[in-house]
Amino acid sequence: MRFTAYQDGTTEGLATLRADGAWIGRKAGDPLYPGPLDDLIAKGPSALRAAHEALLGGAPVDLTKVAIKPPLLRSGKIICVGLNYADHSAESGFKQPDYPTLFSRFATGFIGHNEAMVRPKVSTQLDYEGELVAVIGKGGRHIAKAAALDHVIGYSIFNDGSIRDYQMKTPQWTVGKNFDGTGAFGPWFVTADELPPGCKGLRLQTRLNRTVVQSAMIDEMVFDVATLIATISEAMTLEAGDLIVTGTPSGVGMARKPPLYMKAGDVVEIEIDKIGVLSNPVVDEV
Repeated sequence: MRFTAYQDGTTEGLATLRADGAWIGRKAGDPLYPGPLDDLIAKGPSALRAAHEALLGGAPVDLTKVAIKPPLLRSGKIICVGLNYADHSAESGFKQPDYPTLFSRFATGFIGHNEAMVRPKVSTQLDYEGELVAVIGKGGRHIAKAAALDHVIGYSIFNDGSIRDYQMKTPQWTVGKNFDGTGAFGPWFVTADELPPGCKGLRLQTRLNRTVVQSAMIDEMVFDVATLIATISEAMTLEAGDLIVTGTPSGVGMARKPPLYMKAGDVVEIEIDKIGVLSNPVVDEV
């Protein structure tokens, strides 16, 4: 199943993909509107299946005429993984860590598909980072690696837009990773049963102005999705709706000579096989 959250004027809606390729949905105010994905994922797979069936009885949605929103906006934890591809660690000047490099993002910086990424007034160093997002559907603590993928309800795509000079001001990356308007998320949420386990065998590609700047197989992660869930849950209880943003491959703008930072007028696309394409224009903060 595939779902996309959208807004038509001031009204939120949810659509699902029908077998013939059409998006069918319902809006808030419709008695059969199933509610936002945040609520459905918290209720579990049966709620998603019921929502899918309810939405299929709705009306066609022209996604070119509505605002596509991030799939989830109320995740309790957004855990990002740095240095999770060996080539990216090398290009960034870091020794490959033997334990995942974890940091947090906040949903206040999220934007949806086709929404503008914002290069802030205080910096010209807005960088792209294409990443796979794993969405937790079943919570737990001390989750065994062998069972970890049973806790993933679905996947999506993320562009971890980074303000590099602010990221490098301190050993902690939080500020540079949380500027408003820099975390692109979407365009849809795809349930795990539609994809290979842990998304292995899929390719991630980032394109800037149609030129490929990142390309790697999900298999190249140093710590795969199952390992990340097992490791993170040693420390904290994962909950339904939590996001794990699994890291970016080599090719980031910061590591290029000369650096390739995004600027107003650029368009950045992140594509992951069998999931979709997340596209965003770039604007300057006003």
